[in-house]
Amino acid sequence: MKNIAVIGSGTMGNGIAHVFAQHGYKVNLIDIAPVALEKALKTIEKNLNRLIEKGKIEESVKSDTLNNIQTFTELGQGVSNVDLVVEAATENIDLKLKIFTQLDELCDSDTILATNTSSISITKIAAATNRSDKVIGMHFMNPVPIMKLVEVIRGYATSDGVTNKIMELSQNLGKVPVEVNDYPGFVANRILMPMINEAIYSLYEGVAGVEEIDTVMKLGMAHPMGPLQLADFIGLDVCLSILNVLFDGFGNPKYAPCPLLVNMVTAGKMGIKSGEGFYNYSHGTKELLVADSFKK
Repeated sequence: MKNIAVIGSGTMGNGIAHVFAQHGYKVNLIDIAPVALEKALKTIEKNLNRLIEKGKIEESVKSDTLNNIQTFTELGQGVSNVDLVVEAATENIDLKLKIFTQLDELCDSDTILATNTSSISITKIAAATNRSDKVIGMHFMNPVPIMKLVEVIRGYATSDGVTNKIMELSQNLGKVPVEVNDYPGFVANRILMPMINEAIYSLYEGVAGVEEIDTVMKLGMAHPMGPLQLADFIGLDVCLSILNVLFDGFGNPKYAPCPLLVNMVTAGKMGIKSGEGFYNYSHGTKELLVADSFKK
């Protein structure tokens, strides 16, 4: 597999495109918004410059990486004659089902279709196609160029051959793939999101403040980032979406999202992406910020 299409040029999409291109793959980066594609290329170039400054890559690697990426606004053109499609669109089940229905019609019959979903059922996504055996999850971690883990999620009908190819491909990208089965949240978010949700509940119930909660987890549990700062980094809307998938999938109240999280997302406080979450990022630096109106 040498020709890859990546759908979505946001944080995850441009990171996935970056990693494939840096490892010599030809990448078609697809997004309906030309402005988003321009921003993605600038982000990739900026991240490559950081690697050069740190002495991790040569200038020639940057040039080769950028030359390996083409951008498209038309899905049909972008997925023509590719070996693998990695969908990294918004974490919305209806959107993903629509995309995979289109991919099934547009792609060659032997093209593997992967999704970077962080929680949505691979089996359900595969059911929107006529190639369930060739649909698989490739859950990269953010920031993609740095984080080593790739959760490789088998749907109910995903073939051994496709799974083995994606495991090998992930290793070729310098990643460490871990094969998991298709249950809500997989492994990473099934464990992570209840922890973040409990941290939000601890704030909501007045157990401690934002910095205090994050400090306990950083110093006491050796986490590089506290759960509330991590929620801001992931996106509070994404955290809420994943918790809803877990709650709907298992029917267990322990996965019910905290009312504070629901209120913050409703108010447009999404974390870093909106400039405000549990912390304030509007001035380019992290500052403590939790509005009194959000507290219980």
